[in-house]
Amino acid sequence: MARFISWLLVCLPLMAVADAPAAPGPLQRSAENRGATASVAPRPFTARYRLEVKGWPAAYVDHRLSREGDYWESLMETGIRVASGSERSRFLLENGDIQALYYASGYMLLGVGDSYSLSSDNLTHLPDRQTALFALSRRIIAGDCAASACDIGYLDHKGREEALRVRAQGRSRITLPAGTFEALTVEAREADKPDRRLVFHFHPEVPGLLLAVDYQRGDERRSHLALSELSVQE
Repeated sequence: MARFISWLLVCLPLMAVADAPAAPGPLQRSAENRGATASVAPRPFTARYRLEVKGWPAAYVDHRLSREGDYWESLMETGIRVASGSERSRFLLENGDIQALYYASGYMLLGVGDSYSLSSDNLTHLPDRQTALFALSRRIIAGDCAASACDIGYLDHKGREEALRVRAQGRSRITLPAGTFEALTVEAREADKPDRRLVFHFHPEVPGLLLAVDYQRGDERRSHLALSELSVQE
């Protein structure tokens, strides 16, 4: 159950990485990509995903990106009958740059749980993982990480530095419970654990919106996340 709770705590497979070396954050992008990334405007959305983790009952993840005054907020929540988890991130978006402001997460198992938070002081040099996921999707939409791999650094829920090496794989069409979509596919690996692989499918027009994610260890798929419901605000 502890393993499944770690998935509930983070809701998305950025938590699948662990003990990776530090790396430059996603905000440290090249000048030629800055203009393209800045043109990718965020859009509020609400999404629901079906999460399947090998050996555990399926769960649903609710994800909402919303504009809250001057900042944006990304909220993910999930749960099963005996356990629940949530993760919230707030960030500023100014002139194409992203600055993480606040992060909080927590879980509950059979009435017992814990909570974590990171303040803006903790997030000065590296973003939290929710903000990092949003920033990565904007870079992929803008065409980054295709010619060469990108090193994506972020802080986990306890403020520890983590990293992924990602490479864009191009476009494809995928069919999900929510419908058929054009998707931007990204492969991500840990530098010191090459047998562990994450495959993200991002929406090509809505930053921060995942269509599907697979987490593989060796030749075995350990988890699958798929979009089942979607509402995008115009």
